[in-house]
Amino acid sequence: MIQVGFTYIGTIVGAGFASGQEIFQFITRFGSKSTIIIAISIFLFTLAGAKVMLLAQKIEASSYHQFNHYMFGERIGNWVNGFMLVTLICITGVMLAGTGALFEQQFGRFYQIGILVTAMFVYIVTSRGIGAVMTVNSFVVPLMISFTGLIGAHTFLAENYFSDSPTVSTTPLWILSPFLYVAFNISLALVVLVPIGGEIRDRNVLIGGSIIGGAGLGLLLLLSNYTLLVHSEEVSGAEVPMAMVVSSFGPLMQWMFSAIILAEIFTTLVGNVFGVTRQLQVHSAFGKDRRFIIIGLLAICYVISQFGFSSLVHRLYPLFGYIGAGTLLMIFIMGKNNKKTRDA
Repeated sequence: MIQVGFTYIGTIVGAGFASGQEIFQFITRFGSKSTIIIAISIFLFTLAGAKVMLLAQKIEASSYHQFNHYMFGERIGNWVNGFMLVTLICITGVMLAGTGALFEQQFGRFYQIGILVTAMFVYIVTSRGIGAVMTVNSFVVPLMISFTGLIGAHTFLAENYFSDSPTVSTTPLWILSPFLYVAFNISLALVVLVPIGGEIRDRNVLIGGSIIGGAGLGLLLLLSNYTLLVHSEEVSGAEVPMAMVVSSFGPLMQWMFSAIILAEIFTTLVGNVFGVTRQLQVHSAFGKDRRFIIIGLLAICYVISQFGFSSLVHRLYPLFGYIGAGTLLMIFIMGKNNKKTRDA
C-alpha cells in the first residue's frame, strides 16, 4: 500500500507541483477559497486513483492505451491516446523548463545548462529501464513531505500568521479549479496508475494505496498553499515560487530544497519519457530503437522548454485540465457502471 501510495504521489508531484507554480495557478491565487479547493481535490484524488487502478485490474490493462480503448471505444480511444501523447510530450517540456528555471533562480543563470544536464541524465536512466524509479519514489516522496512540512512550520513560526487572505482572483469560476486540477493530473497519471492496477491483484492494496496517495497529496497541498498564501505578494511573479520562499531561509535550506525538487522532477520526467517511448515503439513508423526515440523525444521537449516555465504552466495546464475533464468524467461513469454490475 505504501509503495503504491508513494508512487501515486511521485507521479503527480512533478515540476509544476513541487515548484509551487501549479499550486499557485490552481489553488493559491483564489485566496480564502483555497482550503475548499484543496478539500475537494483530496476527495477526487483518492476516489479517482482507486477507480483507475481497480478498473485497470478488472480489464487486466497493461497500458493506458488499453484503458482508454475500454472507456471510450477504439475510435474515440485512439483520439484520446493521441491527445495524451501530445500532452505528455508538452508536460515533459514544461518539466525540463522547470529544471532550467530552478537553476536560473538559484544561481542567477545556467537555464540552458540545467535543462541539458537533466535531459542527459533522463536519457541515461530511461535507456536502461524504469524499474529503479519505483524505488526512488519510496525515498524521495517522504523527504518531500518532510521538507514541505519543515517549510510550513518555519513560515508559521517566523510570521506567526495563520493566513485567511482575501481572494487574489475574483473570477467566480474558482469552483471549477479542483476538478480541472485533478482531471489534468489524473489523465497524465494513467501512464503509471494503469500498469499498477493491471499487475496488482489485491483490491485492498490498490484502495489503501489510493487513500495513502490522496492523503499525502492533500498534506503537501495544504502545507504548500499555506506557505504560498503567506508570501503571495512576493511569489506571484516568480518562476519557481517555493524556491523564492526558501531563499529567505538561508543557504542550507535552499540547497536542500533544490536537491529535493530536482529529484521529484527527475522521477516524473523519467516516467513520462519511458511511457511515451514505449508507446512510440509500438508504431513501426518510429522504429524500434529505444535510444533513437528517446533522443528525438528529448530534442522536441527541449524546444518546448524554451518558451519558459511559468508561461507554459499558466497557458498549458488549464487547457489540459479542461480536456482531461472528459477522462475524469468517464472514470467515474465507468466506476459506477462496474459497481452496478457487481451488485447485480
